[in-house]
Amino acid sequence: MPTLDDVARLAGVSKSTASRALGRPALVAPETAVRVREVAERLGFVPNRAASALARGRTGVVAVVVPTLENAFFPPIVGGAQQRAADCGLQLTVVVNGLETDADVAALARLSAQVDGFLLTAPRGSDAQVAASCGYKPAVLIDRELPGVPSVVADTATAFATVARHFVERGHRHIALVGGTDRSWQNGRRMAAVRSVTEETSAVLTAFGPLPPTFGAGTRIAPAVATCGATAVIPYATALGLGIVFTLGARGIRIPDDMAVTIERPVAEALGFSAMPSIDVDGAQLGGTAMDVLRTHMTTDRAVPPPPPARLRLSVPVVLP
Repeated sequence: MPTLDDVARLAGVSKSTASRALGRPALVAPETAVRVREVAERLGFVPNRAASALARGRTGVVAVVVPTLENAFFPPIVGGAQQRAADCGLQLTVVVNGLETDADVAALARLSAQVDGFLLTAPRGSDAQVAASCGYKPAVLIDRELPGVPSVVADTATAFATVARHFVERGHRHIALVGGTDRSWQNGRRMAAVRSVTEETSAVLTAFGPLPPTFGAGTRIAPAVATCGATAVIPYATALGLGIVFTLGARGIRIPDDMAVTIERPVAEALGFSAMPSIDVDGAQLGGTAMDVLRTHMTTDRAVPPPPPARLRLSVPVVLP
């Protein structure tokens, strides 16, 4: 396998000049850059990206930090971020850390020496803890907003409100909202959005939670949902909804005839519940967009006053029957 030494020798330049010609061609004479590149192509030389990154004081690695692996919401985000990172020659590593405690923040601080930036996904800590976490390396928040920090959010609050309004218009005068963890920033926004709709339309709202976004939590809360008087249920996460659907079905409650439960479209169709509304977050788009914002944040000239941090809210499709 050809080496950088081989390229330098055949191009008639030093190894350091060959390295600059391939990695930062603006630092050498144009004719030198062309000659070195032609030799490299002829030899089939492939630069070592990791070594090049380290030479520039970078690792070439970005960490996407998620609070749990139990929520199916996160893997598509990781996948979208990984694809976009690969497109620009970066490696992505996945870290499970909810940033809920000072010890969590300290662990992130130690990790910061090994990465160039962070995608902090739905961190559960206080504003102060999250702000501290964003200070170690360039960072972008996913599904949480904080003043002064770049963020990309799926606007699920608006989607939840749309579903609640649809249920009321279809004659459901009592809605159950099954919330997620109380440390979730999105959970508070979603509950406020649904509550606003029920207050405006004089519908009854029964809220359950906080709950972990798991199938097991759905099965445990389902009996209470079944007896609260609601005829429509909006769960925080699909796993919760599946647990509710499973348990209600076992109790002889027909879905969606007796009780409508909104879940993601592919899951609803697989179960034969095409008559129910669904909220379909494009996790890959969310992760990819956040990666784009992070790349811009990482390459900003520190000597120039930075622009206002990006604060993006991506629309979330709602499929209504």
